[in-house]
This record gives sequence, structure tokens and C-alpha cells, in this order.
Amino acid sequence: VITSMAALKTQEFTIKELQRQLVDCKDEAKKAELTTQLEAAEKTLGEMKSSLVNPYSKSIYKRITIRDVFGDDAGQSLIGKTLVVGGWVKTGRTAEKDSFAFLELNDGSCVANLQVLLRKEVADPDSCRQTGTCVVLEGELKQAPAEAKQKVELHATKVLHLGTCEAAHYPIAKSKLSLEFLREKIHLRVRTNTISAIQRVRNCLAFATHRFFQENGFQYVHTPIITASDCEGAGEMFQITTLLSKADEAAKNPPPNKEQIEELKKKASAQGSKVADIKKGIKEAGEDAAKKAAASEALKPALEELAAAKKAVEEAEARALVVGGIPRKADGAIDYASDFFGTPVNMTVSGQLQAEIYACAMTSVYTFGPTFRAENSHTSRHLAEFWMIEPELAFADLADD
Repeated sequence: VITSMAALKTQEFTIKELQRQLVDCKDEAKKAELTTQLEAAEKTLGEMKSSLVNPYSKSIYKRITIRDVFGDDAGQSLIGKTLVVGGWVKTGRTAEKDSFAFLELNDGSCVANLQVLLRKEVADPDSCRQTGTCVVLEGELKQAPAEAKQKVELHATKVLHLGTCEAAHYPIAKSKLSLEFLREKIHLRVRTNTISAIQRVRNCLAFATHRFFQENGFQYVHTPIITASDCEGAGEMFQITTLLSKADEAAKNPPPNKEQIEELKKKASAQGSKVADIKKGIKEAGEDAAKKAAASEALKPALEELAAAKKAVEEAEARALVVGGIPRKADGAIDYASDFFGTPVNMTVSGQLQAEIYACAMTSVYTFGPTFRAENSHTSRHLAEFWMIEPELAFADLADD
């Protein structure tokens, strides 16, 4: 029988409810009935713990998380049970001439590591003990020696998966690592105790935030991250634009100078005079059909050349307004007409404006999402990105707030 964590929590809740009813009960017959139900529920809970499997690991490995291995009793209730665990080796060492290895395994479900004893009859201890190695193991949970830090350890009987790791190239060592170093190892830094602990705290805080507002009748509103409004008007904002991607291309084709534009205008003017002369010739031809036909035939290509000359002037004047690859208006301001949104947009500093709009239709709402500030202050009190909780209420005053 496979038990999910959700089912286990439900059973624990049932037991607590029966215990509460038993304390409040005054009727002896009812007390006896509740006692029987409580004993049965506790027995069922024990059976469920013995078959505890992660709900998203049923099809392949039927894996149990290390957090659930330790449970509330440091793993004592699962001693003697065959379990499947998976994770990444934090540290490992071989003993007795490489006849077996001790692995400190962590799967991220809790801070604590599970010690695994792996004998060479099961798998090569040296290939499994390297820090960073990914393994899925099946084994029997046993009582650890008295001198051990943990009360239980897993004696592996099968290696179901092995993802080897070259220790010489693995950057997350057992020694303490600085935050500056970890910033350069983004793909692996979550495996450290510091970053994983921060993530667990963030997870708990986010869950508690949503739970509080949901239990108090608020609705969660998703406010836009990209916005054309400056909600607070007090800080610098990160701007979003696609114009910069065209700047490098524009640098390869520099804009024309004033002399070049004047030359193009002279050509257009000369071509305009040519068209005017042709039109005058047509008018003066009068009844002379031959002259009129010759002039009319010359007019069409002359008009086409004039249109091309005028277009060249317009394009040159437009390109002349591109400074540093960025298009500008005649007054020197940036021209956002060719930008993605056609107007200046930024990353939001607050979702308050949108939350107020929703509050005026849904009464009680809150937004909880990322906000961005472009204040160039390198202190622990200033962040470029942070998550902010912003509730908005209708039909309320400061006392309600």
C-alpha cells in the first residue's frame, strides 16, 4: 500500500481532532467510543508511515523523502523497513580498504542528511562517494551505532540510479563558501545549506502570506510586471526597450551629416525644376501634337525621379535624428514610435494602482509579486528586485486596516 504525504497529514489531523473531543467529552460511554476510534486511528497512522511514498515518485522509484524518513521521531518508526531514497551526495568516504562507503545524502526536503552505508557488493563505493553524485538507492533502515550523530542509517541493497560527478571539477566543496563565490555558481548554489535554507524560509513566508489573506476573504490579484505607469514616482525605474538592439546595427551605418542632406535637397530641387520645365513645355506645345506627346513621355520618368529624390531627403533627415543608434524627435527627445510598445515602459515598482482598481470591484484584494527599483545604492537595505505584499480594501477605514 502506497501512502501519500497528504493522506498522512489528513490522518494526523483526524487523530488530533479525536484527542480534542476526548478531552472535552464528559460522557463515559462516549469517551470509551472515542478511545477506541483513537487507538484505531493511531494504528492506521503507524501503518501509513511504514509505507510512506512521495506522491510524485510513484511510477518509477516509489521514493520517500529524507524529511519523511526522519519524521517526528528521527526515523525510529521506520527501522527495519525497506525504503527508496534519492538525492545528491554532500560528502562521502570509503572505509576498510574500500570495502564499503559512507554517504551523506540530501534531497533538499530538509536540512539534515541521511547517512547511507554502501557495500562494494552492491556498487563501486568510489564511484558513488564523490561529492555532487546523484543516486537513488534502495535499502533497509537500521539503527545507527551509538556514537553516530544520527539515530538511523540506510543500508543500501540496490542502486537504482547513478549520476556520477567528477569531484575535481565540482565547485561546491564541503568547506564554507563565500556568497560572492556562490553568485558565480548559480546552477549549483542551491545545494549549499545557506541558499537552500533561505529558499525554505521564503517558501514558508510565501505560503503563510497566501494562507493569511485567503483565510480572511482576500482575492489574489496578478498585477503586471511591465507597465507604463510610475506608481510611486519617488524612485528610479528599470526601463524596457527594444531600441538598443538596433543601436549596434545603426553604428555600422552612420547617419548623414548636414552637407550630405543639403546635397540631396539640391538634387531634389533640381529634379523639381526639371519637372516644372517639362510641364511648361507641355502647356506651350499648344496644338502641336508631336511636341506635346514627346513632353508627356518625358514627364513620367521625371516625376518618378522627383519622388525618389524627395524620399531620399526624408530618409536622410530621419536618419540624421538617430543619435547613437537611438531615434529622436526634432526636439531631441527619444522617439518611441518604433519601439515594441510604442511608448516608454518600465518594470513595476508597485502593484498598488492595479490593486486599487480591483478593490473597487472585488472589495478585498492583495498582490504579492516582484517589484524592481533602479536606485544605484549598494547597501544591504537596497534591493534591485524584491517581493512586496500590497493589500487593498474597500468600505474600510484605518481601524479596519
